[in-house]
Amino acid sequence: MTLSRTFVEDLVTKQQLSTADYPWLVWHDLDTNSKDNMPQLHANLSKNASIPSVHGGALWADDINYRLFLFGGEFYDDSLGTSSLMSYDIWYDRWDDFGPPSAGISRVSYGASTTVKERGEGYYYGGYRSNYSEPGWTGPPRAVPDLIRYKMDTNSWTKLAGPDDIKRAEGVMTFIPASDRGMLVYFGGLQDPGDNGTMVPQPMDQIFLYDIISNKWHVQEANGTIPEYRRRFCAGAVWAKDRSSYNIYLNAGIGLDGYGFDDVYILSLPSFQWIKTYPLDHNGTGEYPSHSLSCDVVNEGSQMLVIGGTFPADDDQCDSEEVWGVHNIDLGDQIKSSFKHVWAGYEPTLFGYTVPSFVTNAIGGTKNGGATKMKPESGFVDHDLGTLLGMKAAFATRTRWKDGRSDPATATASKSSSSQSGLSTGAIVGIAVGGSVILLTALVGLWLLRKKREAKSNVQLVATAEPVFPTAYTPPSFSPSFYNQSPDSGQRRSPWGQVDDWGRSEQNRVWRPPFVNSQPSELDSQGYNFRGTDR
Repeated sequence: MTLSRTFVEDLVTKQQLSTADYPWLVWHDLDTNSKDNMPQLHANLSKNASIPSVHGGALWADDINYRLFLFGGEFYDDSLGTSSLMSYDIWYDRWDDFGPPSAGISRVSYGASTTVKERGEGYYYGGYRSNYSEPGWTGPPRAVPDLIRYKMDTNSWTKLAGPDDIKRAEGVMTFIPASDRGMLVYFGGLQDPGDNGTMVPQPMDQIFLYDIISNKWHVQEANGTIPEYRRRFCAGAVWAKDRSSYNIYLNAGIGLDGYGFDDVYILSLPSFQWIKTYPLDHNGTGEYPSHSLSCDVVNEGSQMLVIGGTFPADDDQCDSEEVWGVHNIDLGDQIKSSFKHVWAGYEPTLFGYTVPSFVTNAIGGTKNGGATKMKPESGFVDHDLGTLLGMKAAFATRTRWKDGRSDPATATASKSSSSQSGLSTGAIVGIAVGGSVILLTALVGLWLLRKKREAKSNVQLVATAEPVFPTAYTPPSFSPSFYNQSPDSGQRRSPWGQVDDWGRSEQNRVWRPPFVNSQPSELDSQGYNFRGTDR
């Protein structure tokens, strides 16, 4: 893959701003730093106004065919609602219609999603059905128990069973290259055990793992310093060079009091040990609780960008406005920094994950692997799970579709043409959203494609489906609720001091920080309808 940018659509940095006013497609360049030691933000791409804006959806990345796939989410504008799978063409800067999902596949929001790029598959577990996500739905929002799989190379859908019949939403899911063909790991969020619409917390010590090749779920209890109940947090997975440990880093989230957390935990597998890494100077959480943010592992696992989020404890402040709410976690403790533990400025030349001492102290081994704690303290509930986690997944090489598209940077015509506005292949491309940083069409995790540095990646770039608002849904009238509402729920202030109803401003205003390179263009983006043509 030869790209090096990150995309952000409908970008907002202040939690009070109206997301509907900023239908932009912008990107971060991970090859360079801004003066503030974070990736520079640019705003010179296009997004057609006919593409619906949603929140709570998923974005799946295809780094072979240079595409992003948008699934699910709730519409801001009912008139623009569509059941189709929309795809963004990175090469040609356009949106294409891939048609609706198969019969029986519900259009949901606020579930957990991830991409298995090695297999060209997108997964979505749980989430809510509502009249904001599914035209024609009647009644209050209800969670679902299903796991959805989308195969990019065949444009095909499959509804799979979840770990049980319980309906869940607002947790996270990551991919790890264990077993024969990889595994999915899910935890956190809410559950509806009574199947009556009453959502209660999903215990953070209950870990669900899905084996892709056998279509079988496994459940294991975790131990260690277990995080408090939470939803709308974000997470990213990395692993040791020898895959003796898979370490999933968690940040923030909404808690029982509605304010949330400012902390970092690590779930280490196969020991199923929770490790708290920030803050360490006291019990509890840090000074700036947040939720609805995006965690995005970059540079082959060396760092994780934390983008956006809502800060309900202090809704008058903007989080790091000069860098549009971006922070960086030093996953391997390799960066010399004056910041607090685990936090650091972004290092564009630092690549590769090393297991930090605060993990090896708990599981044994060295920075390169060799973990000695290879099972939970109480043993595996299912012996097969221990066997699967001890295996290293292998994947067949995917080939590019035969759809007539080619890299514009390598085509003679496009080299001499000034009319092509698509991305150059020297960029990393992704989409980042969460709370205050929102995708034009969906709230999703950052997706990164990197070119020129195609070493074997040991990271999973998580595209979590993270909601914008501090309550479960946009209008309080149909919000599935368990937690108390955050102080800023219900109304949001515009940067001009006016109060909007859930972020829907009466006037279409334009506001952006002075360092953004240029205001985005609004191109026609005609695209095409894909219906399974020869690839």
